[in-house]
Amino acid sequence: MSDTTAAPVAATTTETVTLNAPIERQEGPAVAALSLRKPKAGDLRGLNIQSLMTGDVASVITLLPRIAQPYITAHEAAALEAEDIAEVAGTIMGFFMTASQKAAIRQALGG
Repeated sequence: MSDTTAAPVAATTTETVTLNAPIERQEGPAVAALSLRKPKAGDLRGLNIQSLMTGDVASVITLLPRIAQPYITAHEAAALEAEDIAEVAGTIMGFFMTASQKAAIRQALGG
């Protein structure tokens, strides 16, 4: 007799980043916000996790098209304004933090 009970599926973590300078596209509406999905191992292929955790821009630009919704190209990721790429990088860093690390940061910031 086989076990047909499915293992529980973990919820996918997503965070939304509102862009200060929306991505303008020739076709379709501008992209004013990006929903970033917590990366899986395959999304990280070819990247250095330490680089992502320190906000390395080249690594963030490589990862962003793999986890962003709506889909953006690497060229669009590279054209983001400085404050937007910094916000995206911070969000990506947060995906690698434990709950206790996030709590310590909130406490340090008085939140």
